[in-house]
Amino acid sequence: MRSDASRSLVATAVVTVGVAVSAAVSAWLVGVGVQHVAGDRNAPWILGRAAGVTSYLLLVVLVSFGLLLSHPWRTRWSRPSTATRIRVHVSLAVFTLAFVVLHVVVLATDSYAGVGWRGTFVPMGANYRPLPVTLGVIGLYAGLLAGLTASLAGRLPLRLWWPVHKLAAVSLVLVWLHGVQAGSDSALLSRLYIGSGLGVALLALSRYATRTPADRFDELATGRAR
Repeated sequence: MRSDASRSLVATAVVTVGVAVSAAVSAWLVGVGVQHVAGDRNAPWILGRAAGVTSYLLLVVLVSFGLLLSHPWRTRWSRPSTATRIRVHVSLAVFTLAFVVLHVVVLATDSYAGVGWRGTFVPMGANYRPLPVTLGVIGLYAGLLAGLTASLAGRLPLRLWWPVHKLAAVSLVLVWLHGVQAGSDSALLSRLYIGSGLGVALLALSRYATRTPADRFDELATGRAR
């Protein structure tokens, strides 16, 4: 019992330190960005887009980590513990949300962006590329719904919250389309979106194409029932 409690305490401490370091690095990067664009009349637009790309990359890592958490191969890895993996997953979700909020607030308050508060929350409400922005808005709602269901894990049966939580994948697809159509105006960003999208797609294919012993047992039981 003490050993389990000690390991849990150590895992919590490690994740806490990791979150603190990540927060410090994120704050430093934002500060550096502000210094570089200070005095530029398009500074809010630049910072808003930077926050958007950062939140997209965090979402890619978040969804990929979620796929790994549910992957049939996860039983091959004894370290880190399941509890630590879940804590890391939650921490990634918090940082993703933080940069999404920064992205939304900066662009909603920037008159040059042409998005506004209405375009931020209402589909087809933006003056700037309304369809791509709408994809981002719907992706935001899908991501928030996925996050809210995760917070109910343990309070609701798995069969109720787990299917809704899978909307995180839908959120990533919508945000990917949002980024490709509204923010891939350079060769580097285009390669970034193509490479990251392909990587997640291959991981998802591996996740759902791999059969587990439980899958084989179900198939055998179904065959006998016939």
